[in-house]
Amino acid sequence: MPKNFLFTSESVSEGHPDKICDQISDALVDAYLAKDPYSRLAIETFATTNRVIVGGETRAPHIPAAEIEELIRSNIKNICNEQAGFHWKNLEVTNLIHSQSPDIAQGVDADGSKDEGAGDQGIMFGYACDETEVLMPAAIYYSHRILNNIMNATRNGGELHDLGSDAKSQVTLFYENNVPVRAEKILVSIQHKEGMTAQQVKELIRPYVEKTLPAGWMCKDQDFLVNPTGKFVIGGPDGDTGLTGRKIIVDTYGGAAPHGGGAFSGKDPTKVDRSAAYMARYLAKNVVAAGLATRCTIQIAYAIGVSKPLSVYVNNHKTGVAGEDLVKIINELVDLTPRGIRTHLGLNKPIYQRTATYGHFGRTPDTDGGFSWEKTDLAEKLKKLA
Repeated sequence: MPKNFLFTSESVSEGHPDKICDQISDALVDAYLAKDPYSRLAIETFATTNRVIVGGETRAPHIPAAEIEELIRSNIKNICNEQAGFHWKNLEVTNLIHSQSPDIAQGVDADGSKDEGAGDQGIMFGYACDETEVLMPAAIYYSHRILNNIMNATRNGGELHDLGSDAKSQVTLFYENNVPVRAEKILVSIQHKEGMTAQQVKELIRPYVEKTLPAGWMCKDQDFLVNPTGKFVIGGPDGDTGLTGRKIIVDTYGGAAPHGGGAFSGKDPTKVDRSAAYMARYLAKNVVAAGLATRCTIQIAYAIGVSKPLSVYVNNHKTGVAGEDLVKIINELVDLTPRGIRTHLGLNKPIYQRTATYGHFGRTPDTDGGFSWEKTDLAEKLKKLA
């Protein structure tokens, strides 16, 4: 790996069409888990001009179609600006949710001496590094924060009320001796009211970008790009079709670490695409928090219907305790079966809609159990055993 280089990550806002779909899918997951914490769910959402379609499978208490439709409309109302092409009140909702296949259920369910199996096969990755205080890669961390700070100022008649809810950011950082030292380029594309110029939008959001970055990190003016197409009035699913699970790199590490390919949103925690990815992040973060590495990548692999992982891999990138030693320690401390992960992290709760914007990682643990995988409560035990 070179010592001096540029690296770029992107983020998208809550009004981005794909993120609207992620939020609807996870709002439905939360609604079912609130009725039964052991609900089985795989819910997908598709959104386009004044149309939302939800589908997928459930094994859960019945929620009336009218209640599901109301939940969808209220979520869109909270997320989006009211615009003719995608309006919470006027859009058409199609509900295609159906019962889970019994073939899947028999592989996942515990039965006699058989422990609960993984809800699907897959490979999941977790990552942590010491580039930021939340142990996330710096480019994705600042990409998320720039958009979040701007979006907070657009709501409820805030200073940026002329801007819309659909936005994207991209941050390119310069690394010197493997350490991020400044922003080389920053790109923000954000929806706005008719009649505004790109330059006007640029001057409105500039203070929010500057205060988000560390002192002295702001790029040159010519490298601060805002709405390069010149106009961004039509946004959300009216401007571009949305679909659950299309922003998996935004959801994780911004490309700074491998990704197994599975999306998170719309899935209950028996799906290891979600729960094992959370556990891998939890373990990697605790390894770095314990001072056992400055960078840590963890892979966990599963087969559908099988409880024990097929493999556990740890790479410390030559920055600390050997990976094979960390594997032994992790297996000693943590039960990596699907049931063990859910129990350790307390995942059978309605805590998922909040994960669907600004990343599933690098967040602050909530008192109700949300973002439990961001705790560093395992660090001292890891350090002691190491």
